[in-house]
Amino acid sequence: MRMVDIIQAKKDGLALGREEIRFFTEGIVSGAVPDYQAAALLMAICFQGMNREETLELTMAMVDSGDKTDLSAIPGVKVDKHSTGGVGDKTTLVLAPLVAACGVPVAKMSGRGLGHTGGTIDKLESIPGFSTDLSMTRFLDCVNRFGLAVAGQTGHMVPADKKLYALRDVTATIGNISLIAASIMSKKLAAGADAIVLDVKTGSGAFMQTQQEAEALARTMVDIGNGAGRRTVAVLTDMDQPLGLAIGNALEVREALEVLRGGGPADVREICLVLGGTMLELAGKGNAAQCRELAVRALDSGEALQKFRDMVQAQGGDPAVADDPGILPQAPFVEPYRAIAGGIIHDIVSDQLGMASMVLGAGRPTKEDAIDPAAGIVLVRKPGDTVVEGEVLAMLHTSETGKIAAASSLLDEAIRIGSGAHEFVPLILQIIR
Repeated sequence: MRMVDIIQAKKDGLALGREEIRFFTEGIVSGAVPDYQAAALLMAICFQGMNREETLELTMAMVDSGDKTDLSAIPGVKVDKHSTGGVGDKTTLVLAPLVAACGVPVAKMSGRGLGHTGGTIDKLESIPGFSTDLSMTRFLDCVNRFGLAVAGQTGHMVPADKKLYALRDVTATIGNISLIAASIMSKKLAAGADAIVLDVKTGSGAFMQTQQEAEALARTMVDIGNGAGRRTVAVLTDMDQPLGLAIGNALEVREALEVLRGGGPADVREICLVLGGTMLELAGKGNAAQCRELAVRALDSGEALQKFRDMVQAQGGDPAVADDPGILPQAPFVEPYRAIAGGIIHDIVSDQLGMASMVLGAGRPTKEDAIDPAAGIVLVRKPGDTVVEGEVLAMLHTSETGKIAAASSLLDEAIRIGSGAHEFVPLILQIIR
């Protein structure tokens, strides 16, 4: 078999078979397939597409390219959740303890963030002493003893995806739905869960900016998950405005703790109830209504907060954070951002807001950059609110006062104030089974 023949076949619009796809992925990992041939095939895929069978085969070949997590030592149905990312997305911080409090084990592997804020791992590591660097033995032990654990991804999982993503990033082949879906689902399948809930976001702060694109991605990922024998559901959610009020690592932990106490912003609570209820449903805890009720009870009773406390202690952190968020890192400089005009807030453009938080130190432009765990933005107002010129709209948290002016300039563009009513978009757009 020759790589040039595989490229030619896809260039001609033919479907690739299992052997051809395996030849390609194995060659990528071993180095037998050079980057220029891999890039040529990726471009041919972008132009010609991949059918459902090809997409599943590519995903499974990527899964088989590295280590796979064996969760069989954990009794019960293990349900994982993945978000395609968004501004202010702290749902895992709530969902893991919520679902565990309902008797469903959560063994989650997460990554670090690249962009406006850190990922789930960065957020949890803002808790003093918290460690996400767990051996597999300790990871499984934490789940069996306490019902949950969140650890960093192993460097040996899905190496084919790492190499392909690096190539896609520099060859303008990021946007193909099959390649995106295979990249996401290969990591989820390798992580070993029995069922998967996908939070697929759409809007200005999301990777898929139109609902049509997001729905296509969601359906493709659901097809892959079900085709691989894992019950999979996707929830399409709006990201035209940030989720909640806090954007930043320690700031988002603080807001997640408010939700775990039965309060917090209504949108964060609602999305966690929908996603958490769906996870419980896939685990066999009842129908949709029954599972939502279980999720509500876990939040309002304090049981989910206790699970968060257990997780923090089990992973070396200070469990007092659950009762005293003041022990989280706090920025030495907190400055108000004020409205530059009066009227009704029509939009808060999520990606611009995310850029402002990164400027303040909450995110990393490159993977080598350090994150300031205390940096970020806390909104005081949201779309639909009526404001007057000079009113405080947000608080900017940073360790360097020199960053405030640049962040404020981005907020001037992000927060759009005008006349007339704001058009509200539903938070939950669609559920795809």
